[in-house]
Amino acid sequence: MSKLESFIRRMQAQIDVIEVARQHLEDVPGVIFELGLGNGRSFDHLREHFPGRDIYVFEDRVRTAPEYTPDDEHLMLGDVVETFPKAVERFKGQVALVHCDVGTADQEYNQLLANMVGTEVLPALCENAIVMSHKDLETTTLDVVPLPDTIYPGRYFLYKNTSA
Repeated sequence: MSKLESFIRRMQAQIDVIEVARQHLEDVPGVIFELGLGNGRSFDHLREHFPGRDIYVFEDRVRTAPEYTPDDEHLMLGDVVETFPKAVERFKGQVALVHCDVGTADQEYNQLLANMVGTEVLPALCENAIVMSHKDLETTTLDVVPLPDTIYPGRYFLYKNTSA
């Protein structure tokens, strides 16, 4: 598979997973954590499909056009390893959706972040919250949610917080 084909599959998987999350969260209030802003594509898609929700974006530096950049209140600027634990403490029990898609070229760092999310996110999540990630979170505290058949196995991972 070419890099372009892989990119297209990843983008379609994001669209499909966000739709699954939207359906699961129709009656679940709470804020959204978006780990990784990149070009702002998924941030823009999230705010379109979750109108009225606060979306807090974690990014080390902003490289997006202004219309795809959150305001200063919703931008957690800095290394995610440092900003994420502080946000978990601040938003205990208030987070309905976490989207972890920190796409650096460093695969070890990407997996480190995914593992951090998988082990540290639970206090921030409200009941029935959804966590979606481009990496396996290797978590034992969240339930795996089946993915649509449209998503290539291993492309995306979806979890639900069923503990209260």
